[in-house]
Amino acid sequence: MKICVAQIKPDKGNIQENIKSHKSWIEIAVSENANIIIFPELSLTGYEPELAKALAIDKSDTRLDVFQNMSNLNNISIGLGVPTKSIPENLISMIIFQPNQIRKIYSKQKLHSDELPFFGEGTEQMILTVENKNLAPAICYESLLKEHSQNARNLGAEFYLASVAKSQNGIEKALIHYPKIAKAFSMPVVMSNSIGFCHDFLSSGQSAVWNKEGKLLEQLGSDKEGLLIFDTKTEKVTLV
Repeated sequence: MKICVAQIKPDKGNIQENIKSHKSWIEIAVSENANIIIFPELSLTGYEPELAKALAIDKSDTRLDVFQNMSNLNNISIGLGVPTKSIPENLISMIIFQPNQIRKIYSKQKLHSDELPFFGEGTEQMILTVENKNLAPAICYESLLKEHSQNARNLGAEFYLASVAKSQNGIEKALIHYPKIAKAFSMPVVMSNSIGFCHDFLSSGQSAVWNKEGKLLEQLGSDKEGLLIFDTKTEKVTLV
């Protein structure tokens, strides 16, 4: 299996332009024979909590049909970030498109305190199956809580997919935490971070892949877009 981690710079609040950007990166992932591509937290809008109420969409939004079509035609799973409509509060979500399947949605279960005025919390962990392997999505803050990865592992996860929007301070914490949980649960971890200004901080990239021993296999820089293609069989990581 090949897991693709996307590091992108979202255009603040511009869903249509970000859809175009996502399509371009997915096409590259397809050319590299990736089985799944994961984008950063709230990648379709940028991490902008104060805009999320106006930008929140339903998972069945027809603007997203293009991703289901790309998934079907290229046999690739796609996980992208977007605020989703919910009652009583909107959610920070990852919408997942898999070949010829109904769209799935995973919503962040544990919020940072400064997100609470804007969002509610999801209630259930999702386990995705790709190439007969079980993968668990995690969204930013919750991925730094050991109980989240522990629960994912208990549910049968074999790979941990962290979709984040982190500042340099957050990345420094992640670079300590992720190798620990990879080793503790014998579960490779991939992290997809954005770059550029969002909300009130600078998202600092450095997307990365760790193997099940907690060894850092490869990492992108802090200021350029790109992809990491992780071949789970050989543990080779290709930079694009």
